[in-house]
Amino acid sequence: MRSSSSALSAKVQVAAFQQEPHADKRERSTGEEQPFGQAKIKARDLRGKKKEELLKQLDDLKVELSQLRVAKVTGGAASKLSKIRVVRKSIARVLTVINQTQKENLRKFYKGKKYKPLDLRPKKTRAMRRRLNKHEENLKTKKQQRKERLYPVRKYAIKA
Repeated sequence: MRSSSSALSAKVQVAAFQQEPHADKRERSTGEEQPFGQAKIKARDLRGKKKEELLKQLDDLKVELSQLRVAKVTGGAASKLSKIRVVRKSIARVLTVINQTQKENLRKFYKGKKYKPLDLRPKKTRAMRRRLNKHEENLKTKKQQRKERLYPVRKYAIKA
């Protein structure tokens, strides 16, 4: 009887293991298991930061990426190899936020000015860019203005 109870407990343990093989991984993966203590960077968190902070973070990420690449060559752990992609994407996010804020500030600076840099002007199509603007389209010559004044459009009333 005793051997059957130990066999039964062994079966229960095996069954419990088969039901949740990744239970221990689920408990551990809180987003903080990544090496160097870096969680996935979100663009919305970066937008509030100053340029100096963003540049510092960019340098840190580049250093981290170089360390991960060294680990890749020397045969590092699989977790480090999979981290390379995350760090590359994080670098891209930081650069994107830097460039977008820079362009936004330039747009504010040039708003209302007569001339703007080409990359801040509306793209449209080549033909649309060469078209006369609204003001230029509506301009009339002196002769046309005189003609319209002397010969206005006639208005007729119908007697009912």
